[in-house]
Amino acid sequence: MTYNASHIEVLEGLEGVRRRPGMYVGGTDLKALHHLVAEILDNATDEVVAGHANRIEVILGLEGSVSVWDNGRGIPVDSHPRYPEKSALEIILTKLHAGGKFHNQAYTTSGGLNGVGISVVNALSSKTEIVVERDGFCWRQSFSKGIPTTALIREEPTKKRGTRVTFLPDREIFPDVTFDMERILDMCRAKAYLNRGVRIHLTVAATGENHQFHYPGGVKDYLDQWLADKQFVIDKRFSGFVEQQADATNPLRLEWAMAWTHEEKGKLLSYCNTIPTLEGGTHETGVRAALLKGIRDYAEARNLLPKGITIIAEDVLDGLWAIVSLFIHEPEFAGQTKERLASVWVARQVEGAFKDHLDHWLHGDVEQATRLVSAIVDKAQERQNRRKDSNLVKRKTATTRLTLPGKLTDCSSPDTSQAELFIVEGDSAGGSAKQARNRHNQAILPLRGKILNVEQANLEKFEKNTEIQSLVTAIGTGCGNHFNLSALRYGRIVIMTDADVDGAHIASLLLTFFFRFMAPLIQNGHLYLAQPPLYRLTCGAESWYALDDAEKESMVTKIQKKKPKAKIDLSRFKGLGEMDPKQLRETTMDPASRRLLRVLVDDSDLTHDTFNRLMGKKPLERFLFIQEKAPFAEACLDI
Repeated sequence: MTYNASHIEVLEGLEGVRRRPGMYVGGTDLKALHHLVAEILDNATDEVVAGHANRIEVILGLEGSVSVWDNGRGIPVDSHPRYPEKSALEIILTKLHAGGKFHNQAYTTSGGLNGVGISVVNALSSKTEIVVERDGFCWRQSFSKGIPTTALIREEPTKKRGTRVTFLPDREIFPDVTFDMERILDMCRAKAYLNRGVRIHLTVAATGENHQFHYPGGVKDYLDQWLADKQFVIDKRFSGFVEQQADATNPLRLEWAMAWTHEEKGKLLSYCNTIPTLEGGTHETGVRAALLKGIRDYAEARNLLPKGITIIAEDVLDGLWAIVSLFIHEPEFAGQTKERLASVWVARQVEGAFKDHLDHWLHGDVEQATRLVSAIVDKAQERQNRRKDSNLVKRKTATTRLTLPGKLTDCSSPDTSQAELFIVEGDSAGGSAKQARNRHNQAILPLRGKILNVEQANLEKFEKNTEIQSLVTAIGTGCGNHFNLSALRYGRIVIMTDADVDGAHIASLLLTFFFRFMAPLIQNGHLYLAQPPLYRLTCGAESWYALDDAEKESMVTKIQKKKPKAKIDLSRFKGLGEMDPKQLRETTMDPASRRLLRVLVDDSDLTHDTFNRLMGKKPLERFLFIQEKAPFAEACLDI
């Protein structure tokens, strides 16, 4: 076949967008569909950022249309100097790379850069209508698939100003044109957080739903709402705002809010000129570098780093939930969908600006900062422990920390008789316990879920069980025929589980393990059960803790006798992770106020039979036990 000039196609206007939508909106799937909304919403937000608008309205129409209005300056409607036969509005809607974002005096910072956003939306919509209020009149023009279907019409006089863009996605391009309400809500919510003071109103015509978004606190409000159900390493949030000039042409404005939680993983949401940069970029690189350097510097300055421990980015970012919003002039993105910021100079500039504020924040509250950095040091230690392979670890001095198993957070005391190991269920309770503990002589070992029932498991399962192997390694004695009491690393082993049925079951599984494989621990009085309270009673400024229902009723009676008219607030703890560190220390870990039960065996044969009956492989034995104890169940059931 001959290849000649006749095979060269010249696509006019926006025809190229319709032929290759993936180049402009990333495809034709639901993500691309919602990108159309994002482009128009970004234009409205740019008016807010430029200081010309403070209200935005979004309407999801009955037939799948979307309408976005802002009370900004309005798209220019006068004739374009280069194309005098057409208005600026028509040029913007029908030509790629046409818009006010190229002109420094029109927009200092904006999300739109290449002048393709609204024209691409127009090209991929079966119907687009633009209504502009400016210059004393209302102006209107309609389009279809990127081509004008009406001229620009001047309508009634008005004193208002603003732009309304209404578009209907083209079903020839998008197989599914159903908008996801949650995605639209997230878009509007994020724009409101990122532009403190703006009011965004979302209406859903089909259901009559109305949503208002207005957050004067900016990204800090965003973070507080986002993390409403999380537990934090420290009470303080690190939030701030900085505006500076990188050079004559590159102003930089940075806002952030972040908090560290007890969860293993966190999340960093970043934005540039209100555009969500889902793949990160140079602004995230700068923030991460500053965080790592700032935390390392503080740890070294306060002598918080044990010998041989190095903090890396993973330790700092684990559990960190953060929002970073950057505004710069003419950012460079990787691709039209703007999911990654590529401006090289930003990383260095953001790092310097952010670290100054981080250093000030850390040294401004030494108590909180030390708790935070100590928790990060613990993570570094746990990470390095997981990479080492050792079956026996001895603690030599207060400043020497050698290989430790799993997630064990060790204490520093070289005196085994004073050292205590608290075995807790889950990372949430483990996080609270780490803050509540006395670092000198109390170690914490969180176990994931319910451990293996050793009464039923075979040897192969036993040897492969990670939680049991971590437990054996932490205690240091070995187990079974290899048990060596002289190698014990802690004078007290304390089982600390929730005061509910699940907690009792986990404690039973642990007791079964200790009785079967570490019996000398029990015989020599080293094993204990913590007694966390089930209730908290508050009357005025005073609080009391009750172990169970009987103690609760007794306390209520005593309080009512002393204060007959006083109101008693009663709360029940669902688990140890629900207590803040101060409460956990006071009620369960502080030797001066806690209650511990030492585990003893009076009759070895009877105990052996009981474990075999209740934890063994015969369900009938457990069923018979339940029948025997049924008359006593009413007083004991925890429902």
